[in-house]
Amino acid sequence: MPRWLPRAMVLALALIAVFQLGSWAFHQLTSLLINILIAFFLALAIEPAVSWMASRGMRRGLATGLVFLAVMIAAAGFVTLLGSMLAGQIIKIVEEFPNYLDSVINWINTHFHTELRRVDIQEGLLRSDWLRNYVRNSATGVLDVSTQVLGGLFQLLTITLFSFYFAADGPRLRRAVCSVLPPAKQVEVLRAWEIAVDKTGGYLYSRGLMALVSGVAHYILLQALGVPYAPVLAVWVGLVSQFIPTIGTYLAGALPMLIAFTVDPWYALWVLIFVVIYQQFENYVLQPKLTSKTVDIHPAVAFGSVIAGTALLGAVGALVAIPAVATLQAFLGAYVKRYEVTDDPRVHGHRRRASSPGPLARARRLWERRAGAQDAEAGSRPGTENSENSENSENSENSENSENSENSENSENSEDD
Repeated sequence: MPRWLPRAMVLALALIAVFQLGSWAFHQLTSLLINILIAFFLALAIEPAVSWMASRGMRRGLATGLVFLAVMIAAAGFVTLLGSMLAGQIIKIVEEFPNYLDSVINWINTHFHTELRRVDIQEGLLRSDWLRNYVRNSATGVLDVSTQVLGGLFQLLTITLFSFYFAADGPRLRRAVCSVLPPAKQVEVLRAWEIAVDKTGGYLYSRGLMALVSGVAHYILLQALGVPYAPVLAVWVGLVSQFIPTIGTYLAGALPMLIAFTVDPWYALWVLIFVVIYQQFENYVLQPKLTSKTVDIHPAVAFGSVIAGTALLGAVGALVAIPAVATLQAFLGAYVKRYEVTDDPRVHGHRRRASSPGPLARARRLWERRAGAQDAEAGSRPGTENSENSENSENSENSENSENSENSENSENSEDD
């Protein structure tokens, strides 16, 4: 056995063990790493406001605390108003449920000629196995729901603490990162950091403006229809539709439609039509103008980045996908060399076609071609006669010359004789 073989085997086993340990640790710390990623992007989003207050003489930690306090007050107020609205509507729906059930039963009996009664339906539901199983599963799932709520609160606290430290100690963190890099790399890191702050803050700013416009538009509609809790519903539509990618619009429009349905079913249809029309206006008119200077990425790229982020990190990836892609695009744009585009119609989507003559020009050209061919044939006929005459003259001359030469030879022979 070679001497190096045992050491190579030990080294290979050690590398495999280290790889397995690192993979196990990564899977165990995945939730923590996701929380740190969310906190980092949240710190980038509030960095402009914190830097602005710090440049006015305020301590950076105090400025960060004021920003977080304002955000928490706004979130708590919104959740309180939304909870009270939902509680009131649920109570109203429960109180009026027998009337709704009576109207549905009357409609079924009228159109299908049945004899259904509300008492029979209620007794059937109370004695059904489905309801018993549902109540049993709900009772056993209360503990799971409580555990998920506590886990969500702990996750929110973790994100808040990390984002606070990232925003308050931003300059110290940048110095710590740059201290382990050469000067040339330090410039690149600081430039990437600045681009990330600008793009993330711009993304949040543009989304906030679109949420404001969406909330005002839906508030006008709901107030005109007489739907209750119009201000809270408008805020709900604005926030959910802008800060939950891809499906946020449909989630945001479902709640106003449900509340409008309790007032009048036709109002729910009007809300649905308005949501669809406003979504088209936002996608093709409002969003390109607001995001052209903040997050200038193509809608198809944004949609693809959201899908990729969702596939990688779930809902968190969907939230951070657009600012991450915008940062990467802006950073690469500073190093990619660009050239002036040639003035070619194909650049604008116009196909280059060869210039073809019209039917009159083609007919005139064909007529000229036929006339030329006829003239050529007519000119070739006298030419052939001249060639035949020239050939005949040459033959006659040759025959005369041969006869003369023969006569001269005969005369010479006779003289010799």
